[in-house]
Amino acid sequence: MHSAAGLSMIFVAVLATSASAADARKGDTLAKRWCATCHVVAANQQVGTTQSPAFSTIARNPEFNESTLAFFLLNPHPRMPDMNLSRSEAADLAAYIKTQK
Repeated sequence: MHSAAGLSMIFVAVLATSASAADARKGDTLAKRWCATCHVVAANQQVGTTQSPAFSTIARNPEFNESTLAFFLLNPHPRMPDMNLSRSEAADLAAYIKTQK
């Protein structure tokens, strides 16, 4: 159990390093391709679903953490499709979400 937690912390640290090099513009493209069906991903988007929070809501959460979100995107919950994102794509998407505050 401790080794799994340790590995998770190392993985988050690696993502934190790559998140600093993340490209929000690439994340914008990914968001519009993969996420806009369920989430409102930009201010000019009119429709998402009522069951998925807008990216602006996610970004304004006081507990928002770009690295944690990138890690979450690599292992999405059952309601989210498996997008098979690479680590850099997950970091790009998290960086884009951060811009939606």
